[in-house]
Amino acid sequence: MSIVMRPLCLSLFLIQFVRLSRQQFPRPCTTPEALQSKQCCPVWPGDGSVCGARSGRGFCQDVVVSDLPNGPQYPHSDVDDRERWPLVFYNRTCKCAGNFMGYNCAECKFGYFGVNCAESRESVRKNILHLSGSDRQRFISYINLAKNTISPDYMIATGTYKQMNNGTNPMFAEVSVYDLFVWMHYYVSRDALLGGPNNVWEDVDFAHEAAAFLPWHRVFLLLWEHEIRKLSGDFNFTIPYWDWRDARSCQVCTDELMGARNPLEPNRISPASIFSSWKVICTRPQDYNAREVLCSGEPEGPLLRNPGNHDQSRMSQLPTSADVEFVLGLRDYETDSLDRRSNMSFRNTLEGFASPQTGIAVTGQSTMHNALHIYMNGTMSSVQGSANDPIFLIHHAFIDSIFEQWLRKHQPARTHYPASNAPIGHNDGYYMVPFIPLYQNGDYFLTTKALGYEYSYLLNPSQWFLQEFLTPYLDQAQQIWPWLLGAGVLGALIAAVIGVTLAKTCGLKPKRNKHSGHGERQPLLSSSEEEASTSYQTTL
Repeated sequence: MSIVMRPLCLSLFLIQFVRLSRQQFPRPCTTPEALQSKQCCPVWPGDGSVCGARSGRGFCQDVVVSDLPNGPQYPHSDVDDRERWPLVFYNRTCKCAGNFMGYNCAECKFGYFGVNCAESRESVRKNILHLSGSDRQRFISYINLAKNTISPDYMIATGTYKQMNNGTNPMFAEVSVYDLFVWMHYYVSRDALLGGPNNVWEDVDFAHEAAAFLPWHRVFLLLWEHEIRKLSGDFNFTIPYWDWRDARSCQVCTDELMGARNPLEPNRISPASIFSSWKVICTRPQDYNAREVLCSGEPEGPLLRNPGNHDQSRMSQLPTSADVEFVLGLRDYETDSLDRRSNMSFRNTLEGFASPQTGIAVTGQSTMHNALHIYMNGTMSSVQGSANDPIFLIHHAFIDSIFEQWLRKHQPARTHYPASNAPIGHNDGYYMVPFIPLYQNGDYFLTTKALGYEYSYLLNPSQWFLQEFLTPYLDQAQQIWPWLLGAGVLGALIAAVIGVTLAKTCGLKPKRNKHSGHGERQPLLSSSEEEASTSYQTTL
């Protein structure tokens, strides 16, 4: 069996044998008692105390939300559970100390590792097109494992707090580790239910079309990466990125990577790809609105993708290197209206609501980040269900890297991030929906260096060469050297047997050196030839 297939086989083995315990809300906080008391302060099993207080990990405290005004885009109040997050559900949560993190302070902050979270280590996200064969298989097997393993820590809400009768009738469902993140992306961007069939407010999104777009997705990817590390036990795992600058086609749409096009059904994934068997969730917002319900996490059909056969009037080509350079040159993170109508805004242009040639907001066009979603022409092209497609991960990792370039280039103070009057959910002090534990937008308006990760193409040239090219080959060599050694030994034995057999068959006798009285055989190679042979093998 090929070495590079081992991670995939391992994941399939684990899928069958991992115990799928029938467990974005922490499981201990989904009970009637937790919902009615509005307290989400679970016990840390390490010492049996709430939030690990006995070990100094954290403590239970009141949640204080910002009262600074939001923008005019959302004129309602007290009708949506995401307003003043997370107060509708909980007003007390764990506040972790030091390098600890998690809903019960059981885990380490981003960039820290070890039993006591004292080890600081920088992880490197790499270009998916430069990964070794084994690393590619590892990535695919891990996310497939996540797709098929029930989350042991979190559940998803299938009803509003009001529909739960103010907590007396909890409405939660189990979900796989992968689909947990699909649901979170749906939940943060869904329409607000105002009461009655199809009575919704569409102009609301707590993670898109305004300032929080980049910090929210940064935390989203970090949490996704963290959950896959816990599931796989591989704490060196990082999400790769797809550098799509100047691409003329979907370079990652191959069966070795994210799945090729099905030759018989062009909207589907090739049956040779594991992703052809994936089922999507949270892709029918109109149906949910008509029934006044939330996405329940039930399968809704196959993953769809037909790259390049999109509406050409929306976008004519994938973003270019020149587009990226123009966007990086924009000095202001946010401007004027602080939403998708903003001009000369780095965030708005990178997100794809403004021209990457002029910085002026455009309507009916999709540029930069949005262009990739439209180009995929399928599940990924709808905001609420887009995270179903695993290309979402590698696309957003590259968007995050552009954000990182901008932060390093301009080194903005935190005051550049809007403290008030941004659309609801996007002010600096707003807690990101629907994450528990809690994260504020402005806390992640900072470089990846402070969060323990880096992008390989942003390293200095020598480090970049080591990470992108040399390390994958060394990893491959490390995996196959026992096979090479075994093959060499076997080859030597076979050669020896053949030689002995020929000697006996032909009745050959060893020649004696006429200059020597000893029975020394004639060397097979001259000394210079021996040295050359040894040198070649050493080099190889």
